[in-house]
Amino acid sequence: MTICRNPKNCMALPSAWVLRFIDELPPHAKVLDVACGEGRHTSLCLLRGFDVTAVDVDVSHLEPLVGTPGLTLECRDLEAEPWPYAEEAFDAIIVTNYLYRAHFPHYWRSLKSGGLFLMETFTTVNTAIWGRPRSPEHVLQPGELLRLASPEARICAYEEGLNADELGLERIVWLKPGDAEVLALRLGAR
Repeated sequence: MTICRNPKNCMALPSAWVLRFIDELPPHAKVLDVACGEGRHTSLCLLRGFDVTAVDVDVSHLEPLVGTPGLTLECRDLEAEPWPYAEEAFDAIIVTNYLYRAHFPHYWRSLKSGGLFLMETFTTVNTAIWGRPRSPEHVLQPGELLRLASPEARICAYEEGLNADELGLERIVWLKPGDAEVLALRLGAR
């Protein structure tokens, strides 16, 4: 096993958390990849045949994907402008290595009934170990993702702790209940 000692170098591959749940999405799912960064989850979703809206303040890393069928690429500062996405617009929303607490009500509204929300981001443990993120606004307190989820959300999976690369993370998958929804997600051990 290779241990990533520099968190900046650990981000090239899709998150194991996202990989674990991505196959739960229906064919041709509409996915919002918030703060898409270098596009590791955008690329994964496109390879699965999903329609992806990838948004970030800097989308220059995704320029090679421009013209890919199913991709909508948006350069936006979602923290400085009104939330641009309609209610019930997405089958899934993916958020990794990013935290802006004011977006959680928007995530809920923009997720279709029966849709999945997948999130993984840094905790105060990561700051204690690696010194990053530095701002308390960008790190989760213990159990915070459980508190940020809508009371109506069905929590399907939750973890917090150190991953294989010794990054302090909190992860959650929740489902927005609806008429047609997944009865149960697959457990991690297969």
